[in-house]
Amino acid sequence: MSGNGDAIETVDVVVVGGGPAGATAATDLARKGRTVVMLDRERRIKPCGGAIPPRAMKDFDIPETSLVSKVKGARVISPSGRIVDMPILSGYVGMVDRKDFDPWLRARAGEAGADWRAGTAEAFERDNDGTAVIVYRQQNGEGEPTTKRVRARAVIGADGARSMLAQTQVPGGATRPMVLAYHEIIRAPEPGTVPGYDPERCDVWYDGSISPDFYGWVFPHGETISIGMGTEKKDFDLRAATTELRRRTGLDKMETLRREGAPIPLKPLKVWDNGRDVVLAGDAAGVVAPSSGEGIYYAMVGGRLAGEAVDAMLRTGQSSHLADARKRFMKEHGRVFWILGLLQDFWYTNDKRRERFVSICEDPDVQRLTWEAYMNKALVRTSPLAHVRIFFKDMAHLLGLVKP
Repeated sequence: MSGNGDAIETVDVVVVGGGPAGATAATDLARKGRTVVMLDRERRIKPCGGAIPPRAMKDFDIPETSLVSKVKGARVISPSGRIVDMPILSGYVGMVDRKDFDPWLRARAGEAGADWRAGTAEAFERDNDGTAVIVYRQQNGEGEPTTKRVRARAVIGADGARSMLAQTQVPGGATRPMVLAYHEIIRAPEPGTVPGYDPERCDVWYDGSISPDFYGWVFPHGETISIGMGTEKKDFDLRAATTELRRRTGLDKMETLRREGAPIPLKPLKVWDNGRDVVLAGDAAGVVAPSSGEGIYYAMVGGRLAGEAVDAMLRTGQSSHLADARKRFMKEHGRVFWILGLLQDFWYTNDKRRERFVSICEDPDVQRLTWEAYMNKALVRTSPLAHVRIFFKDMAHLLGLVKP
């Protein structure tokens, strides 16, 4: 319990976390006229490949000026070194560097009227009248940080995979499986100086020596490159695997600018709210796509839905609206997450299966439907014959009737 409630400020909403989820929620709520405090740790950079599909740019008004590069296709590499190119036949996937993208999102939230503060949320309390209180540590220039409190009618927890709010306020938030992601931001080579590197292509390595249960990546960021990998295996050396990936790609001599690592949740939590005044979004809620590890688009969707749920709760006084965020997210994206989870659980198990998975990626139907689903964030239902063909090809691979 905190002390006298009248001694500290009270706002409609405190958003804990200023990444894509938190900044989106703060922007939307501020535009609706809600008083919003957004807390985010200063100089925090999330390790991320940085892919922004066209659907995200459209839905969340992301201008091309926020992009550091445009990707026109992908290349997948198998354990044996087999290479399959997957060109995007129309359009592109935008790439961002979270070092610049997240501050831009926070600045937009500030322009909308949210009060962004460089602070770290440390505890959740309740005032004498039961109102939620967020205790946070705020940096004051070069001086010592000070501990402050702010009361809120509602709280959005967008504070990452190790969310304090998920762990303390939401059932199941304290224990859940994670993938550890690690990448290095390196200087991009001059054109033509590193054979095999294409600044308009993402390379994905399905190789157990690079990642025993996920994948390694080389994602172009204009003047820089994100190169890294992820794994759920706690005893696997992420740095050593990334060093090996750099060696294989010929990027080992390029200057290293940053090294970043963080946990990534493997599946959405079964509950996102406390039934009273707290709702989760982004990594805190577990909305990272299985198989691909994509998180930016889904984080922004989760942030928007959390903001709308909180606004409905404040407008009606009914806390039951908080559960709408998860219900609406899973209604639109739950099936995709389920399918991607099955894909990861089966094809990423060992190198024999990874080899077959890369072989499947050669199929034109697989490539077309994969890109259409990824770029539009919806299952493609307009090509039933293509789905039938893919089904029988998958069965042939599963039964070993086709050589990888």
